[in-house]
Amino acid sequence: MPYDYDDQNIFAKILRGEIPNKTICETEHTLAFHDIRPQAPVHVLVIPKGAYVNADHFGAEASEAEIVDFYRTLAKLSADLGVAPGTGGAGYRVIGNAGPDSHQEVPHFHMHILAGRSLGAMLVHPA
Repeated sequence: MPYDYDDQNIFAKILRGEIPNKTICETEHTLAFHDIRPQAPVHVLVIPKGAYVNADHFGAEASEAEIVDFYRTLAKLSADLGVAPGTGGAGYRVIGNAGPDSHQEVPHFHMHILAGRSLGAMLVHPA
């Protein structure tokens, strides 16, 4: 399946330095920064530097180095932010959306790390 990457999306502009951000962590393949509309006390976005539309695009076409760097950065961030249960934190939620039914707002693969309070059930089962 071909993926049409829009190089004018906000994350592409952030990666090019056209839009400022509050960077938390940057590696060779990954950038992490604070969300501008936080939905929890801790709300961080983790994005690959490569032009990937969503998780399946990233998983199918990213190099092993990009994939490892992305997930290792996410793990390190959760520990550094003090939210990882393995490091004494109370937990966090990782959310990634893909496509219109998920309400993906930016067509660049990214994961949200949300924490800092009880987040409740992710989905409510229909009665």
